[in-house]
Amino acid sequence: MGRVVPPGSIDWPGLFGRFEHTCFRLETRQRYEEPGEAGPLRSFLAGQEPATYPGKEAWLAVVRAGVAAGKVLQRVHVVSEPLTDYLRFEIGWSYQLNAEAGEDIRISRAAAALPADDYWLFDSRALARLHYGDDGALAGVELTADPAAVVQAGYWRDVALHLAVPLRNWRAVRASP
Repeated sequence: MGRVVPPGSIDWPGLFGRFEHTCFRLETRQRYEEPGEAGPLRSFLAGQEPATYPGKEAWLAVVRAGVAAGKVLQRVHVVSEPLTDYLRFEIGWSYQLNAEAGEDIRISRAAAALPADDYWLFDSRALARLHYGDDGALAGVELTADPAAVVQAGYWRDVALHLAVPLRNWRAVRASP
């Protein structure tokens, strides 16, 4: 087990600024309670174009800078159907912005084949396991460079990428009759 720290104590920009080659995110929750998303989520659900909030702008800048430097940023979100309102927002609006910035976004319905653990994996060297409360808010982050934990997360990354479809393909299949 790694060192667990409160989410507010993580130097997130530093983590994303230090990886050299690859950054992977596995998302398994059907709803997250992210600061700044409440207003855009309400707008999306009301059929309006959401405003891009500061946290989203900051993430898009990280993605653009990473891609410009030749880095690979990937994400797989494991979903269940019917989609929650939050997932409709994320897939219908938020992820499109990420993809346009250069992040490789994929969607998977293979929940039974994957762990129910959210994490970030940096360069197959460092792992940040994300722990959430029942309300969907980030409660803590476990940081580790333990080789066994990192290798296991790399294995699950490979499985998740194999079982997922790119966002554009998933949206096309969902839009077809």
